[in-house]
Amino acid sequence: MSGKLFLVPTPIGNLEDITFRAVRILKEADVILAEDTRTSAPLLKHFGIDKKVFAHHQHNEHKASSEIVRFLKEGKKIALISDAGTPAISDPGFFLVREALKNGLEIECLPGATAFVPALVNSGLPSDRFTFEGFLPVKKGRQTRLRELSEEERTMIFYESPHRLLKTLEEFINVFGEDRHISVSRELTKVFEETVRGTITDVKQHFETNVLKGEFVICLAGKS
Repeated sequence: MSGKLFLVPTPIGNLEDITFRAVRILKEADVILAEDTRTSAPLLKHFGIDKKVFAHHQHNEHKASSEIVRFLKEGKKIALISDAGTPAISDPGFFLVREALKNGLEIECLPGATAFVPALVNSGLPSDRFTFEGFLPVKKGRQTRLRELSEEERTMIFYESPHRLLKTLEEFINVFGEDRHISVSRELTKVFEETVRGTITDVKQHFETNVLKGEFVICLAGKS
């Protein structure tokens, strides 16, 4: 009898955001795959989860997926978690899901934490229609993608790192105009959670003189 692959969302900050079901699945799994075992160790320890944990990240997922498929065919229950949030959303997971489906294996994705949903909902920007862009290309294709998005009418959502935030906001001013409305959230669900809203120029000025720490979620208004 084939096993099952479980995609298990983990908290993006506050440990209370994990679900009862997620904890149960992690306790029942034969094996846990983690993006970074060092990052996941405190979470698993906090909830009393003592299981075999193996690293599954962007550098080994292609090679490791065939072995994982074999384990699933042997009847193993395998849970995949990322460092924070839902696997396969700007994190490893897509390739393994595709390989499992190719082999006719069962997959179950649990609902749970993902950073862009609370950022979008509290941004004040239209949330009925939106496009999730994740991380923009760092170099090749970055300007091309920004130009393509210049005509986008839906709210756009991006992930960005602290050291690239100001550069990205400057690029947004050049492409979308300084008066386009934007909302930038950081440290979501954590003690120093912050959301700054206004024009791109206003928000850029704020972060030029304030803390640049944590992972950032940017919600940008679409073209009027």
